[in-house]
Amino acid sequence: MLQHKKILLGVTGSIAAYKSALLARELQRRGAEVRVIMTPSATEFITPLTLATLTGHRVYSDFTENKDSGEWTNHVELGLWGDLFLIAPATAQTLSAMVAGTCDNFLMAVHLSSRCPVIAAPAMDLDMFQHDATQTNLKTLQKRGVPIIEPESGPLASGLDGKGRMAEPETIADWLESWFQSQAPLAGKKVVMTAGPTHEPIDAVRFIGNRSSGKMGFALATALKQSGANVHLISGPVQLSDPLGVHVTRVETAVEMHAAALEAFKTADIGIATAAVADFRAKSSASEKLHRNEMPAAIELHENPDILADWGKQKRNDQLLVGFALESDDGVNSAKSKLERKNLDMIVLNSTADPGAGFGTDTNKISVFEQNGNSHIFELKSKEEVAQDIVQLIQIQLQQ
Repeated sequence: MLQHKKILLGVTGSIAAYKSALLARELQRRGAEVRVIMTPSATEFITPLTLATLTGHRVYSDFTENKDSGEWTNHVELGLWGDLFLIAPATAQTLSAMVAGTCDNFLMAVHLSSRCPVIAAPAMDLDMFQHDATQTNLKTLQKRGVPIIEPESGPLASGLDGKGRMAEPETIADWLESWFQSQAPLAGKKVVMTAGPTHEPIDAVRFIGNRSSGKMGFALATALKQSGANVHLISGPVQLSDPLGVHVTRVETAVEMHAAALEAFKTADIGIATAAVADFRAKSSASEKLHRNEMPAAIELHENPDILADWGKQKRNDQLLVGFALESDDGVNSAKSKLERKNLDMIVLNSTADPGAGFGTDTNKISVFEQNGNSHIFELKSKEEVAQDIVQLIQIQLQQ
């Protein structure tokens, strides 16, 4: 959930400022982009050079870029840049200033002008944290919509032992992951989707299959997870790693995928069928390898179950169903027919006739047709970008 997130990290004058270096690294390790803002007193505990080196970006701590020329630092731009302003550590002085709206340093100027959510991770001594003034300030901030990452208990710099230690970097990063998940547009939505090919065995080594790589489905599963959805991906045999945070069920055959998909769809809010399921399987297959002279002259085929059609029959009014159609021509009529026949809300069409689209590529070119008559045509993009386009259309559908 921190992938590609822009996080402003505010560092204030606490001994816990040393943890900010570890926190910046941890946030970056999880995919976030970090910019650091320091109060003047924070620079007495950790140098701006340390944090600039760790993040790869200059550290902001003054209102002027260049004191000699008078060039100023644009605090408004910083406030607009971030997806989140995390103040960690947040001292008692900073918490008080946040409540009062005091603006006597650059960090507070960014705080007052930022439009993104602000989160504070307090750090101070036991008695300071327990003081009525501090507790009142914390409650006031929470009422204003500023979440507080509770400090931990343990040895403190004063020699006391108790609550006041800033939460550990990993704990804060985990907290932010959960927070972004809860704020995401598809938070709480359960998605079941299929991806990849199926392999229908002829014998122990041969099978009926297709060239699907599963890349589009896996990219879409990742995009859905990043949008807050709880994703269950049912995948045929592909050479791809499980998307982070996605529950993956691996299957081989269409019958196995059908059973898993129908069961999962019962409790899903959204069903998405990206898999290229084999339409037919061998009526009988050998458990051992057949030698050349043992191969039958013809292989009798048996029709596989239609997962998407059965989903369409099961679909409740509160469920959204999305299908994919791969064609070798423009495929528009075929896709629209499939949209109606299988009771879909949306169908995504791609064609092998378009260079760079279809099986095995890292790019795709899609057209999307909706049950309400709307259509959308997209240019060739990476499959990750295509996945984002599809997720946005799903979000719009859910709002209708």
